[in-house]
Amino acid sequence: MNETPPAPREESTYATSGVDTEQAASSLKGMLAWIGKTLSFRQTIGAARLPIGYFANVVDIGNGMGLAISTDGVGTKVLVAQMMGKYDTVGIDCVAMNVNDIICVGAEPISLVDCISVQEAWPDLLEGIAKGLCRGAELARVTITGGEIAQIRDIIKGEREGYGFDLVATAIGLIRLDSMIVGADIQEGDAIVGLRSSGIHSNGMTLTREVFFRRAGIAPNKHFDELGRTLGEEILEPTRIYVPEIMDVLKANIAVKALAHITGDGFLNLSRVSSDTGFVIEYLPPPHPIFDLIQRVGGIADEEMFQVYNMGIGFCVVVPPADADDVIAIARHHGVEAFRIGRTVRDAEKRVTIEPRRLVSKGNTFIRY
Repeated sequence: MNETPPAPREESTYATSGVDTEQAASSLKGMLAWIGKTLSFRQTIGAARLPIGYFANVVDIGNGMGLAISTDGVGTKVLVAQMMGKYDTVGIDCVAMNVNDIICVGAEPISLVDCISVQEAWPDLLEGIAKGLCRGAELARVTITGGEIAQIRDIIKGEREGYGFDLVATAIGLIRLDSMIVGADIQEGDAIVGLRSSGIHSNGMTLTREVFFRRAGIAPNKHFDELGRTLGEEILEPTRIYVPEIMDVLKANIAVKALAHITGDGFLNLSRVSSDTGFVIEYLPPPHPIFDLIQRVGGIADEEMFQVYNMGIGFCVVVPPADADDVIAIARHHGVEAFRIGRTVRDAEKRVTIEPRRLVSKGNTFIRY
């Protein structure tokens, strides 16, 4: 049997682990003031058809068609890969984090380019990363049409000397401009369908590493009965790619109102819609054991857990109540558990309420009510 270390006296948070989301949000305002100016630089072909802030933007490419664009990386999950000496799954995460954002505007992902920055270009490292990228592309049904390998030893550091690396990508997809999904048509009482995540995915890794490896001193190769494998193996479980099931949902006769990738900021991602809509989560399936383990070992409050992690739901689909069962059936056909987890309400503040934990959003955080 494995004994879980006692929770530390001081509660772990994303900020204490080194990620200050409030500072990032404040700093982002100044940055967006400049980046936003570029949206006026093109008015026809190449013009942005959405403001900055959605999961992906859409660029006009003519003839009523748009090119959806998103960029993202794997974050500090790459450090766990280095600790484990296992590099063949983070490529799946890299593809997933991008294509799962692309589908949120209703676009079909078609291609991706990657950028790998390394301390040294070791063959086993690069081949392992490429193996994951290939598998991710296969699952997402996209091509990888190029990329960049940058050897920048003076910048890149890591957990294993010589094997430090960073991995990011940019994905594109196609969408008819008159078919973009941004949550404009949500009605009060629409259903929220949640699709099961595969685990932590690729968010909250800095807090996860702080809790287990720095504060509790747990080795990544420690086996936990509740996980059914080692801690490192659980953390490296790849981010689920939702492209096949969501593409089938979009092709079906279903009035999809909004799509949300539940990544960093957890269920707060639901509020990234264009309408004055609030979201009430009424039911949540039990989170994966890893989330309970993080919370117990780190002494983390529910408010923090639901802001940092997906808590078992990696993607949400908002549809009329009559269509909820069809979405669930399509997801389950693809081997993904899905549940009707809540409903929409009219709310100019776009609050997200998680009734099972008595949490409600206030700005970029959750508070207890």
